[in-house]
Amino acid sequence: MIYGDLKIECCEANLLLQEYKLIDLTFGNVSVADPSHRLFAIKPSGVDYKKLKPEDIVIVNYEGKVVGGSLRPSSDTPTHQRLYQAFSGIRAVVHTHSRNAVAFAQAGRGIPCLGTTHADYFYGEVPVTRPMTPEEIGGDYERETGNVIVERFGGLDPMKVPAVLVNSHGPFAWGTSGIKAVETALALEVVAEMAMKALQLNPHVVPIPQALLDKHFLRKHGATAYYGQKTQA
Repeated sequence: MIYGDLKIECCEANLLLQEYKLIDLTFGNVSVADPSHRLFAIKPSGVDYKKLKPEDIVIVNYEGKVVGGSLRPSSDTPTHQRLYQAFSGIRAVVHTHSRNAVAFAQAGRGIPCLGTTHADYFYGEVPVTRPMTPEEIGGDYERETGNVIVERFGGLDPMKVPAVLVNSHGPFAWGTSGIKAVETALALEVVAEMAMKALQLNPHVVPIPQALLDKHFLRKHGATAYYGQKTQA
């Protein structure tokens, strides 16, 4: 994949954040990777989404060095870099400050899987990280943010739970393409709103039964998935 294609995919995915109302002001960012060349494209820092163009997108390698573009990359670049290094199956990362997901992050609470809408996208609770230490915050903050995400996923499959809440901060989501990662970020915000309302209606609501979780997640994502249409050869 050449830089031009990567920049276009990244730009289009970033613009979807505004279309789907997942951001305010210049909050949030999307990156899209080319794993075979160990590169990723990412939104430049602080650029208004209304003015964002493919040529503005910055190219960074997996070691964190800017190798394409004239603007400064997002301040969250080291977090994206760390996730690409740790989660080999992902090709795009999205960070938003979508309001309902952020509310769970600020409460230090994961989003419980209370129904089938959640189960269609996430195989169980969307986890929240532990609070960061003063040393982590005062050090290489953005990379340490990535480290606490990776730490939280010890024992979890990032392809089955493609999102996380960073404690007191907000959500990160990922996927196999820019569009798919943004779709996951949108689904995350939707299920966060649903969970919040369900908890308000019934503070004692319990998570979805395992059998129903298995059915809904695996019919879309399992080895014998049957949801949707077959891909034409």
